[in-house]
Amino acid sequence: MRRSAGRGEPRETHRIEAGRRRRGVRMSTRPGPFESSTVPQPVTLADIAREAGTSASTASRALSGHGYVSESARRRLTEVAERLGYVPNASARTLKQRTSRVVGVVVSDLGNQFYALLAAGIGQVLSEANYQMMVLGDNSEAAEEVAGARTFLAMRAPGVIMTPVGTDATEVLRAQGVAVVEVDRRLAGAPCDAVVIDNERGAREATMHLAGQGHARIAFLGVETDWTSDAGRLNGYRTALRNAGIAYDRNLVVRIPVHAPDTESRIESLLDDRRPTGIFAANNTLAEQAWRVLRRRGLRLPEDISLVGFDDVTWMGMVEPAITVVEQPTLELGRCAARLLLQRMSGSTLPPVVEVLQPRLVVRGSTGPAPA
Repeated sequence: MRRSAGRGEPRETHRIEAGRRRRGVRMSTRPGPFESSTVPQPVTLADIAREAGTSASTASRALSGHGYVSESARRRLTEVAERLGYVPNASARTLKQRTSRVVGVVVSDLGNQFYALLAAGIGQVLSEANYQMMVLGDNSEAAEEVAGARTFLAMRAPGVIMTPVGTDATEVLRAQGVAVVEVDRRLAGAPCDAVVIDNERGAREATMHLAGQGHARIAFLGVETDWTSDAGRLNGYRTALRNAGIAYDRNLVVRIPVHAPDTESRIESLLDDRRPTGIFAANNTLAEQAWRVLRRRGLRLPEDISLVGFDDVTWMGMVEPAITVVEQPTLELGRCAARLLLQRMSGSTLPPVVEVLQPRLVVRGSTGPAPA
């Protein structure tokens, strides 16, 4: 093989190295203890500066957008960075600035479409402000929520949005000066920015809709928690019964722990023992489980029984008949939370803000007159 003049390396090696540099890696020719081949390494600011004929500090100012750099040098450095595929070292930048452009988001259930849509709304606003987000799920467990909070502290996240399941995570973050916004429910022991739904109104309208159809035995399916969202929905249900002149029957109220493995069995028992003519399921998961039980038993909606859900997720409009539901403005819920967080991260010293968004009852085919 022909050698290149003065360097003693094959021409083919130069061609391979050049190709790899164009893809954003540089080559280390020092073998490790168990390897003899070259190892690709990321392109650095020093590589950019050397290629463009500037100092590393000039390259840093040009690519970060901070500090003066002549327009010609900035253009040349940007072109070189794009050609070599340079990617900034976010970890190094975080250590230097003691903060990052990544905001933390902690939600209760990554598999629930409600939380996915909520995160989408958060991401839209953060992206417009040149922030990114990292989403963690805590499985509705307070210990996992605290672990997520500590992860974001280690990352030096400037702010965190969470659907809280306990009070400890918020306290851990606030003690370190991290901005926190609670969304969907409020649990913080100290005043904290929050965005929530008027859960009581949504549940009241759902229950009044059933009462208005002549239902007097209306069951409530809810989650057994101390969350403000669940408490608000139960209160709305009770208020609607009182307004309709229907006596509250605790035997028609089924509150189920978050991770209960026997949810459908409890719904079966409710149908056998109490024989409701209408069911208000206070979240989309319980509505789906109730729908499955009714379908399995051959009960027709709405001829035999009526069903109202909370959270308008995709499946509810796809089944026949479609499910009457309390629709939440979930995307806007996320957007509002992100806007509040950005204000707080910018140094706002205003008192904590609580924004309350309004739900809407969407009447579909799963509800009708009470059976005779």
